[in-house]
Amino acid sequence: MAQQPQRGGGDRNRRDNRNAPPVEGPDSDIVEKLVHINRVAATVKGGRRFSFAALMVVGDGKGRVGFGHGKAREVPEAIRKATEEAKKTMIRVPLRENRTLHHDGNGRWGAGKIMMRAAPPGTGVIAGGPMRAVLETLGVQDVVGKSTGSSNPYNMIRATFEALKVQSSPRQVASKRGKKVADLMGRRNDGASAPEAVES
Repeated sequence: MAQQPQRGGGDRNRRDNRNAPPVEGPDSDIVEKLVHINRVAATVKGGRRFSFAALMVVGDGKGRVGFGHGKAREVPEAIRKATEEAKKTMIRVPLRENRTLHHDGNGRWGAGKIMMRAAPPGTGVIAGGPMRAVLETLGVQDVVGKSTGSSNPYNMIRATFEALKVQSSPRQVASKRGKKVADLMGRRNDGASAPEAVES
């Protein structure tokens, strides 16, 4: 009889795991990625109390992305908290042709330093670790990224978001400067095609 409650508990856990994605997945366009999970301990009067800290990244693959951090006594609860926080803090990033960044960007948070560059079609996502998770959930298909600072996932993700926040599209720049997008793009194409500018 002792085995039946154990089997029942196992089935319940399996049902919870099966039902967890659909509960978060009515938003079929939301992609969730677990970046890092860490076991932390708090020293209390009776000894040590262990809990888990989860770092999640969510995005819709169309220019919106967010990250969140959650703590709980169990891993699923920590992931749920982190996912909810990530969905609340999503930001919108303009993408060029819905596949890459409009321009290069640098980000820094603490000791974490990252660099991102726009890339031509077919390049893919050349980035590792937490930065790759952010770019993939954002919907970037062609980009080159490099981390030159701390490998702490929290610092890397925050540095990546700092670089993404300063991304601007030609439409945004034109509206700020009171010009037309065609004028800016014309200058950009002329400057890029001028051999003197490249050689100098």
